[in-house]
Amino acid sequence: MNIQIKRIYDAVEPADGKRILIDRLWPRGISKEHAQLDDWAKTLTPSNALRKWYHVDTEQRWDEFQQRYTAELEEQEEDVQALKSLAQKEKVTLLTAAKNAGKSHADVLKRILERG
Repeated sequence: MNIQIKRIYDAVEPADGKRILIDRLWPRGISKEHAQLDDWAKTLTPSNALRKWYHVDTEQRWDEFQQRYTAELEEQEEDVQALKSLAQKEKVTLLTAAKNAGKSHADVLKRILERG
């Protein structure tokens, strides 16, 4: 599977493949034209309550956030499977505005998609 995570603010590249925004809120300062999205997967984003809870203390809440977000994604199994199927066929770039993609929902989603 060929999945990468990229900030929405990074330059668009032909090697990105399918560009999918995985943030619930539209990123500040980015026009829809500039984003060049193939999809906006709102159903695969953390709920507003979880997102707000996590941002209070991202360091201390990271482990529990991963568990809670994984549980939320289990309720979106059809959409997760559709994205996984797409990623098995072609390159997918998960786009987020998160400054630390390694400790964000993007990282959790990528790991879930890559599971066999």
